[in-house]
Amino acid sequence: MTFLFVLYVQTFTGLDIRQVTGPITPQQLKNFTLCLYLQDVHARISSMLVGLPTAAPEVLSASLGAVYGVASDCITPLFKARVEKLESYILQIHDQSFACEDNVGDDCSKYMEEVQKLIVHFQREFLSKLLPGSLSAAGPVAGQSIPASLARRMASRVLLFWVRHAAMVRPLSESGKLQLIHDISELELVVGQTLFPVEQLGSPYRALRAFRPLLFLKTSEFASNPLLQELPPSVILHHLYSRAPEELESPMRQSKLSPQQYSLWLDSQGEEQAWKGIKATLDEYAAKVKARGDKEFSPIYLLMLQLGTLLIEGGQA
Repeated sequence: MTFLFVLYVQTFTGLDIRQVTGPITPQQLKNFTLCLYLQDVHARISSMLVGLPTAAPEVLSASLGAVYGVASDCITPLFKARVEKLESYILQIHDQSFACEDNVGDDCSKYMEEVQKLIVHFQREFLSKLLPGSLSAAGPVAGQSIPASLARRMASRVLLFWVRHAAMVRPLSESGKLQLIHDISELELVVGQTLFPVEQLGSPYRALRAFRPLLFLKTSEFASNPLLQELPPSVILHHLYSRAPEELESPMRQSKLSPQQYSLWLDSQGEEQAWKGIKATLDEYAAKVKARGDKEFSPIYLLMLQLGTLLIEGGQA
């Protein structure tokens, strides 16, 4: 443990370790070296324990866990800083208009261009030093490494974060939907080529793929469509606001939260709490309709009530 303490003291901390906009610094490179060295020590000792009496792994498990923990601590802050930066650029989707019916070109949105640049820069300056070789070769061995695990978590978060906020785009025209399709393609390409093979991401990748046809799904086909099984219920319901009358306000607008604030709230809550917030907006809309004496509600209102009960309350039952 004295050896581990000495190595831990040699790791660099602070703001310099979290910088992700420039080239790799000497301090970051040293942390990378320590991470890879400790990871190798962990792997070698773990392989030596195979075949030994069960008492040996039990005695060494705490020490091996500490080695792995220090190795992870060397680089985790860098990955967190990059994820935060990527999220800040994805949030700019709310600053762009997707309401126009103008012709859509072959280019992705401005915010997506920045997302691409950030991901490519991260791979070139940082990830290439931690994961030498082709990302497409990331199999069982590479997938168990600390850098590969963190890259996978980053890729998954980026895909799900984008789907969450793309679902909140409102108003959304047919041309706007086509623009989002371009953005999906570019995001899938850059993540798959520079961070982690998207086909190996599981549910985050399936959610991204399911969101594409969801955009053009007829409202009447929502209730029974199998695509709903691949997406978080909150994503489906948030997207339906783009098809609803303006007076049916989204939870973000009703609570007067910024996209970032609302996203942080969603991170801290589960789908059940998200549904409660959505249900509150539906109840307020119904009260408005009744107050002016109307007898008919928007079909989207009725669909959202049905889906919320089915996907959230029904799922709990």
